[in-house]
Amino acid sequence: MMTQRTPRPDPLDSAVADQSFAIALMQHLVVPTFVLDAEGKVSIWNRACERLTGVPASEVLGTQDHGFAFYDDPRPCLADLIAQGRTAEIEGFYAAYDADSSSQLGFHVENWCRMPRAGTRLYLAVDAGPIYDEAGHLVAVVETLRDMTVQKEAQIQLEQLASKDSLTGLANRRAFDERLAAEWRRCQRGGQMLSIIMMDVDHFKAYNDTYGHPQGDACLRSVGSVLAGVAARTGDLAARYGGEEFVVVLPGTNAAGARVVAERIRTAISALDIPHVGSSVAEHVTVSLGTASADPSKLAANALMMAADQALYSAKTAGRNRVETASDLACGG
Repeated sequence: MMTQRTPRPDPLDSAVADQSFAIALMQHLVVPTFVLDAEGKVSIWNRACERLTGVPASEVLGTQDHGFAFYDDPRPCLADLIAQGRTAEIEGFYAAYDADSSSQLGFHVENWCRMPRAGTRLYLAVDAGPIYDEAGHLVAVVETLRDMTVQKEAQIQLEQLASKDSLTGLANRRAFDERLAAEWRRCQRGGQMLSIIMMDVDHFKAYNDTYGHPQGDACLRSVGSVLAGVAARTGDLAARYGGEEFVVVLPGTNAAGARVVAERIRTAISALDIPHVGSSVAEHVTVSLGTASADPSKLAANALMMAADQALYSAKTAGRNRVETASDLACGG
């Protein structure tokens, strides 16, 4: 009696079956995923990716034109940069980049994406990694996407709360210190002047004593509104420095320009015509201002602050409701 042998499975058939299973698995993942081949063409665009982007797989499969699903303007996605061997450029394209990223660990970035077809703007966490064959040749790049918009917006709100003065809505002291340091470095690199305006509400204690603290708070809010309107350029910052004292940062502004801005502030606050019978200066609320300007490559930031504070003191001792400018010598030229 002959024994019938069971045929051995063909390794090629097994590999094909494994590949088919992997493709089917990726297609049904709840995580938005797409795959580029070694030429940067889309080989997989799963259903979750279709739902996220609003772009059906039929429009991108076999093409290199998938970037339009995420951005208005042509630019590479993370998987493109990996496939093209441009990983050194990744950090320049994204809002956040994990410094521990690598070909072995995969690359992680985060970015705001316009999502033109979906008609929305999402903050996406993106992970991508290369796949190599046994010979070390690139076979594919897999990219997965996570919608982190809700978490990012919550983070932004918390950061804004932490950086804003609750009474006036202006930047608080902490935000001012951070912005001044950042603008100081930027102006230093660019060879630009930077100016500071320090300002006090004249006889504010007498105002509170006369009208009460709730009315005093309303007065400070009105003053803050004026400052917010004046510090309107990109890089400008108006902040509540403490109590009735305010400060304005003016990057790329020289001494003459800072004085013009300070006079504009003084005039605008006077024009509010807020009654102040306890003032010895006028029958309405007035302010005193000190300005200082410097080349950041020639002076330290704290020295500029001291110069502006000294100019403010001079304005108060000279009669208030006026602008005084720190001398060139005090500001390092």
